[in-house]
Amino acid sequence: MIGLIGAMAVEVEALMAKLTERREERIGMDTFVSGRLFGQEAVLAVCGPGKVNAALCAQSMILHYHPAWVLNLGVAGAGAEGVGIGDMVIATAAVQHDMDTSPIGDPVGMVSKINLVEIPCDAALRERLRQAAEGVGVRVHEGIIATGDQFINRGDVRQRIHERFGAKAVEMEGGAVAQACYMHGVPCGVLRSISDGANGQSDMDYPTFTALAASHSQQVVERLLTAL
Repeated sequence: MIGLIGAMAVEVEALMAKLTERREERIGMDTFVSGRLFGQEAVLAVCGPGKVNAALCAQSMILHYHPAWVLNLGVAGAGAEGVGIGDMVIATAAVQHDMDTSPIGDPVGMVSKINLVEIPCDAALRERLRQAAEGVGVRVHEGIIATGDQFINRGDVRQRIHERFGAKAVEMEGGAVAQACYMHGVPCGVLRSISDGANGQSDMDYPTFTALAASHSQQVVERLLTAL
């Protein structure tokens, strides 16, 4: 079984609609929908925005469904110049840009307990995602995806995150899902389609392009699972 997590319904609803042998289970405040998706046993969930929501959902999924790997998919803001609306970003690693215990000597972004700034994503899954994304016909980037409990809509904030972490995309869940997977020894991937520039235009671009960006992510997942 594989696990798919999106923050919002728009990010996974088209995939949920294609499930056969569909089952639903409520765990806490999360609903998990499982069945067969493009020939694979799969479980999907909408975690809600933010790191705590994402981590709790990922942990429940891991403990109850024991997926072979977990993919966090959805939309994000561009983290760097040259990453445009409609592009795909596949994480080599995820960081939590708002984690900061530097006053006591830690590097900015270091996550206590696992003692990592960059939480690695699975290399084999990343390669399969890259091949699937290229087949969709969109421009593909690989690199750091930065997570924090903020919707980034200022260019100076985006630039600061990029300069510190080299982020290609900024969003609110991937680093938390990656941490939960890392702590349980489950391979993880983070896939993002760019919906806005994470700048002063984001409040206009995000509602305009979210559905298109989410559609790109879902097309990649279809190609990924069909090829397994």
